[in-house]
Amino acid sequence: MMRTLVWIPALALVTGCATGPAPKTPVIPPSASGPFVGAPGIGASEAALPANWWRLFDDPVLDAHVTRALAANADLRVAIANLEIARAAARQADASRLPVIAFESGAGPDRADSQPSTSSVPKTSYELGATVACEVDLFGRLKAATQAARDDAAAADAARGAVQVAVVADTVAAYLDLCGAEAGGRLARVQIQTQQRSYDLVAEQLRAGEVSPLELAQAGVLRDRALAILPPLEAERRRALFRLATLQGRPPAEAAGVDATCGGLPGIAAPLPLGDGAGLIARRPDIREADRRLAAASARIGVATADLYPRIQIGGSAGLIAGGTDAILTPLVTWAFPNQSAIRARIAGARGGADAALANWDRVMLRALQEVEATLSDYRAERERRARLVTALAEAERVVRRAHARQRLGSDSYLVVVDAERSRNDAATQLLAADLRIAQLQVALFRALGGGWETASQ
Repeated sequence: MMRTLVWIPALALVTGCATGPAPKTPVIPPSASGPFVGAPGIGASEAALPANWWRLFDDPVLDAHVTRALAANADLRVAIANLEIARAAARQADASRLPVIAFESGAGPDRADSQPSTSSVPKTSYELGATVACEVDLFGRLKAATQAARDDAAAADAARGAVQVAVVADTVAAYLDLCGAEAGGRLARVQIQTQQRSYDLVAEQLRAGEVSPLELAQAGVLRDRALAILPPLEAERRRALFRLATLQGRPPAEAAGVDATCGGLPGIAAPLPLGDGAGLIARRPDIREADRRLAAASARIGVATADLYPRIQIGGSAGLIAGGTDAILTPLVTWAFPNQSAIRARIAGARGGADAALANWDRVMLRALQEVEATLSDYRAERERRARLVTALAEAERVVRRAHARQRLGSDSYLVVVDAERSRNDAATQLLAADLRIAQLQVALFRALGGGWETASQ
């Protein structure tokens, strides 16, 4: 038997060790790993992005919403289940490298013709055996397959992280919409009260003969416009509650049980921790997933390449059969030779898959950088817009006071007051919308930065 096995290492020397090509490595442009172009001038810092970035809003109610969403979100449960499937496949690939041992046993009556002297006496024969089979991974096929399965599991873990980023960002965005709708409702009710007082004043002046019915109608238009703002805001508030309920794994019918407490529109006052491009590339889950998909595709080239060479299995069996013992050890060689066209076609397909995975990594990386820079540009523009709206609202308040004073003195008609109050209301509404937009852009920025997945992965 030893002579039979001598040729196995000799075969390895003749054919050489079949190793796949070196894994394809993505190239990161130097400019992509440096500071973000849009970071200066927006009150940001290059500090590392915290894992629980939503805590920067300093809102306990928001923290509770995020905690519940991470515990019960249906999309996240699907991602976790997919991760368990990938991890099971990796364990299966690991197990394929180990010997397979099978035990067999049996019992039955011996044939009478084999016992001529005592043929009338029944006898029983017992059998017990064990077989062992193990593939000799001379050419790296099993190693490459195991590595590919591990990389697939790591990619599934990164995909789970991407889902978590989306769940957290969607939850914070829904909460901001809820708070924005409530803040808009409070502003609208203040404007309604103001317009109602103006309407009552003009009605009193009309009874005194100081103004015309036209001015009363103009005051009524302003009051009705303010009243018309409330129904859409209430609808937006209900939509936000429905989204929060769904994100937390509850049907929309249970939205009434969702905590709708919102003292004011939250925002991040501290400098935004952005990090840099290198940190983004290392942190974003979709980039990590693309990286592991690339590694798995490269490993599968090795799996396909190993099929060019013999697949060698060592099998052995030993047992007690019919009262005697028997044992055997033998190799089993499988080799597609000389016609290897199908194998080389699979290698070409594997190389194409690796090239596609590399291109996908480049695409995901560039898209991630573009999302961050575009969001930073929008954030800077909205901050500048808000600063101008603050100035405009302050000036509009002064114009309203002056218009009322001149109207009471009889210097101007009430139409001047109507126009001044309309401008003031528009400026106040736009300022609130700018505050909400800034908070939403902060969420969009952290989503683009890829924060919020680390806790689950750990």
